[in-house]
Formats: sequence, structure tokens, C-alpha cells
Amino acid sequence: MRLILLGPPGAGKGTQAQRLVTKHGIVQLSTGDMLRAAVAAGTPVGLRAKAIMERGELVPDEVVVAIIAERIGQADAKRGFVLDGFPRTVPQAEALDRLLEERGLKLDAVIELKVDEGILLKRIETRVAEMTARGEKVRADDNPEALKKRLDAYRAQTAPLVDYYAGTGQLKTVDGMAPIDAVTVAIDALLKPARSGRARAKPAGRRAGGARTAKAKTARGRAARRGVKKSRAKAAARPAGGRGRKQRAKSAPVSRKKAGRPAAKRGRAGTRSGARKTRAKRLTRAR
Repeated sequence: MRLILLGPPGAGKGTQAQRLVTKHGIVQLSTGDMLRAAVAAGTPVGLRAKAIMERGELVPDEVVVAIIAERIGQADAKRGFVLDGFPRTVPQAEALDRLLEERGLKLDAVIELKVDEGILLKRIETRVAEMTARGEKVRADDNPEALKKRLDAYRAQTAPLVDYYAGTGQLKTVDGMAPIDAVTVAIDALLKPARSGRARAKPAGRRAGGARTAKAKTARGRAARRGVKKSRAKAAARPAGGRGRKQRAKSAPVSRKKAGRPAAKRGRAGTRSGARKTRAKRLTRAR
């Protein structure tokens, strides 16, 4: 299963991504984590990204896509992945589509967590106030002003992805303002058609090996039950005086001598014996 989660900062993408990882046995691919891992591993792409970041420049799309290409080729990503933080722009989405197509892969769904930005800002203000009251350290970017800038950047760069994936028919939308568990249930409901579509359809009629389908077996059983009912009805309609002549004749005992000789042979022997007796009588009379 290969997924993308879309939504502004604070929409809960990270929480839902972790739940998808746990439930489906896939991996969460974060662009930042992949960049740091590539740099630490000293791969050719990682060294290139390191030089760019040291100059304080943004890593270009082709480098990010190359790092993602390396990552999804690893063993733990074979079962699937959920992308976190990528793509951020329509050109990145187009580059990802080309990458997946080259490998014979495709996305199962792009899920948008739709939220109210005004409520998100209020949530951040409340959280910062609570952390300050408890004496906890607040991150530099965890404040209403920083979130407002991130939301502006999201609207300018990433929001167009919603229209892009809606055009491909892959976009599915979930109410991100619902409780966390309710959002998880809604995402799972959206993904069920994708999972069931992977199962192969069974052929109609007979299965492999000539075995009858369950439907054929059911029809055969019904016919057998109807035959039993008819036999019982005939038995109930017979007179109380006993069985008919044919049945009595069939059940009558047969002598050992007759039982040991075929019926046709007995008939022919009887005919020849009678003819000899008749000829003997005629000769006696003639004398």
C-alpha cells in the first residue's frame, strides 16, 4: 500500500501516518529523515545533497526524487509506504508519478486532512499557554506566528496538489477536525476498497480441477431433498394391505439351482426338454 497524506501544518498527518505504519506494516518516509540518512550513509546522492545544504541552498527536486528512489527500493519499503512531507509542489508530484511508473508501481490513495486554519491557530495558542504555565520549553517554531507563516507557505506551494490529485481521481478527503480516533476510522474506511481490489476474482461456474461451486452444490442438495420428499409421499399413499405383486415377486426367495443359472439359459433348456417329450409321445402313438 502506497499513500500520500496532504494537509497543512498541525493537521495531524504525523499521528495518522504512524497509525497507518502500525496497522498495515508499511514504512513512513519523511523527506527530512531520508535526506539526513543519505548524507550520513555517504551515498552519491547524499553527498550531493550535503554540498547543497552546506551552501544554504534548497535541495532541488531532482535530488529529492533521487533520494526517494533509493529509499523505496529498500527491502522494508516493498510492502508499501506513506510519504510525509513529499511531494510539496506539483512538479514534485509529477516527478513522483514518473518514478513510480518506471518501476511499475502506483499510489493507492492520496488522503487530504481538511482542517480549519483559524481553529488550528487557536489550538497552538492554547498549547503554548499550557506549556508555558507548566514551565516546559516551547520550540522556536511552535507558536502562532511561526504557524501562520507555515500556513501561508502551504497555501502557496502545497495546496495546488489537492487539485492535481483530484484530477487524477486519487484524492480522498477526511475531516481532520474530528477526534484523532474518528479520523483514523475514516481513513481506514476509505482504504478498504483499495485493499479489497487487490484480491483476485474467482471464476464463475466450476473451479480449477472440475470441482463444483458452492452454488452448484446447493442446487444439487435441493434436488436430492425434493427426491426424498417425493419418495416419502408415495410411500404414504400406498394401501395398508401390504406391497404389490411386483414387489412381492421381487422379494420372493429364489432356489439355489435357479439362482446359480442365468435366466436366458434356463429358458432355452426348458424349451428343448419339452420338445423332446412331445416327439417321444408321437412316436409311441404311431407304433
